[in-house]
Parts: sequence; C-alpha cells; structure tokens
Amino acid sequence: MPSGRTHDSITLWCLPVLAFLGWWMTQDGLLVLILCGCFLFSGLMFGPDLDIYSQQYQRWGVIKWVWLPYRRSMSHRSVLSHGVVIGTVLRVAYVTTLVLLSTVSIYFVWSIWQQLLGNISYWQALFQPWLDGHLTGLSRSLQRDLHLWIAGFVGLELGSISHSLSDTVWSSIKRYRRQQMPRGKKKSAKSRKKRRR
Repeated sequence: MPSGRTHDSITLWCLPVLAFLGWWMTQDGLLVLILCGCFLFSGLMFGPDLDIYSQQYQRWGVIKWVWLPYRRSMSHRSVLSHGVVIGTVLRVAYVTTLVLLSTVSIYFVWSIWQQLLGNISYWQALFQPWLDGHLTGLSRSLQRDLHLWIAGFVGLELGSISHSLSDTVWSSIKRYRRQQMPRGKKKSAKSRKKRRR
C-alpha cells in the first residue's frame, strides 16, 4: 500500500488533468470548480483510508473522533470502504446521518430549554423558519442544480477511485516483485520480517 504522502502526490498530480478534462467537456467553470474541489477533498480527507488511523483520518483534527464508529465498523480495504461507488455512498451517508443527528439533538435540547423558560413562541419564531427555509432551499437546490450535485459526487468518487486504484497497482507490483525474487532471497526476506515483529 502506498504511503499517505504518495496518495497525496497522486491526488495533486491528477487534479490539473481533471480540471482540464472537466473544462474541455463542459465549459462550465462552477461545475469544474465543484468537481475539482470535491476530488481534492476526497483525495486528502474523505477517501477510503478513513477506516484506519491514516493521514486522511488525522486531517480531521479535533473532530476526527466522529470517524471512530466508521473505523470500528469497517475492515481495512473491504468493499464497503474501498469499493467503487459503494465506499463513497457509505461515507456520504455516514456524514449526512451525523449532520441530521446533530441537528435533531440541537433542536431537541433547544426546545426543552425553551419549554423550561416558557418561551415556546420565541423558539418557534427563531428556529422553525430557519429549519423550514433550509429544508425548502435544499430541495429546490437538488431540483435546480442537480448537475452540480452530480459533479460533486463524481469528484468525491474520482478521488476515492484514484486512491483505491493506486492501492491495487501498488499491491500488484509488490506481488510481482515477490514472485520474481529468487528462492533464497524470499526466505531471507521472510526471516527479516519475522525478526522485525
């Protein structure tokens, strides 16, 4: 498996190519910006290696703990974390669930607080229009800007694919080198590994 630095280099080298291809195919600056931004985010922070203690995981800083349930429920390099489409879908669903749970929790705590203070009308005047407005705005955006949402998901997926593909190629090269190694060197390589453990 390549190091985190190698994965970062692959992401950064692929970014201009993706930007060029995106512009050549669409001629839409906003779409290309979203595509490339999501690709970069996926390659550096939202990729398949969130299932282990990796650079991607560490880049979440003080809120990296939100990924602990995800890490504990995934085995490394499984189809669920590294699989094409399914890995990205699961990570997006995981983050969406966290955001929804956080919003509901804040709503619940705030409503209890307002009931204790007897300010129900104040609570409804403050929070309910905001909640209704955001839900309505989100549904309108999904209808009106569907192509931008798709570009964002494609960017996330391409960042994930570049990571998984480099893992697969790296593993194949290592396997090929091991097969080409003379028999005596294989044994000494195995004994060196045992001594390191």
